Amino acid sequence: MFVDEVKVKLKAGDGGNGCLSFRREKYEPRGGPNGGNGGRGGDVVLVGDENTTDLVDYKFMPHATAQNGEPGRGADQHGASGDDKRLRLPLGVQVYDTISGQMVCELLEHGQEIILLNGGRGGLGNQVFKSSVNQAPRKITPGKPGEEGEYRLELKTIADCGLVGFPNAGKSSIMGLMTKNHPKIGHYAFTTLQPSVGVLEFPETYERLTIADIPGLIEGAHENKGLGHRFLRHIERCRMLLFMIDMAGEENRDPLEDYAMLCNELELYQEDLKDRARIIIANKIDEQPAAGDNLKRFRAAHPDLKVIPISCLSEEGVSELRDALYNAIISSAAE
Repeated sequence: MFVDEVKVKLKAGDGGNGCLSFRREKYEPRGGPNGGNGGRGGDVVLVGDENTTDLVDYKFMPHATAQNGEPGRGADQHGASGDDKRLRLPLGVQVYDTISGQMVCELLEHGQEIILLNGGRGGLGNQVFKSSVNQAPRKITPGKPGEEGEYRLELKTIADCGLVGFPNAGKSSIMGLMTKNHPKIGHYAFTTLQPSVGVLEFPETYERLTIADIPGLIEGAHENKGLGHRFLRHIERCRMLLFMIDMAGEENRDPLEDYAMLCNELELYQEDLKDRARIIIANKIDEQPAAGDNLKRFRAAHPDLKVIPISCLSEEGVSELRDALYNAIISSAAE
């Protein structure tokens, strides 16, 4: 199960109460006040974790509370502070306040820590209030309550490349060939039901990049049609877009119309995606006689685009695609 959006109710720990106490020892009938202060409540801390992939843990445990501070004790003993509640979240998570709808923060780096809710301050014991004119104070203060709130956690996957295309275009097949990901592959539409991120490794240079496989888009995806509407946000942070186009024209499809429709859906969802770097993966180049003609038509219509013909069946062109991704992502970053 892939979960990319959850609602949670979080609360920081309450501060401990101050203690009302007087020293009582033999031969010390008027030992004076010795009530300690209460401990501070624990904070709710968000921690970015690159080893966490989604929000499934918080779907089944939507409530989290930090530890309360201990109350003060006699003999001038202050209460211990409560432990923080640390929530490990995948990179790319945005946190929204459910009441105002405003984004509170986001996690983009591994190890990044953000204090979302502060714990309550501990109360004061009566020893704090002693003075020359008040040698036996009976005043204490209670601990302050910790902050609390309800939030919506929304994950936007961080990946180098976003793989988009119509259902049954071959996205899962190319992911299985190029990465260690093992997606479900079938000869029917919507085989992929949730986004997945695969790692493309280059052993010769010890480099790697990540590819996010987005479930198949259809016309009207930006209007909540099909499966793609929930997952379009996962391509927002991708540095490059990979368009998987069926050049064989199966099911009476036209590759040129498919590409135009995909571009339109992405632009309607977020306008600046039209300027994102892209590579066209011309799949199924050997499955239909018309594939070669469609490839020529496509290149003539888009001479400025990088088009790489491949076949997921024979693995033709896969090595060229790997090289193109290496040059576009890793080599360009090094420069």
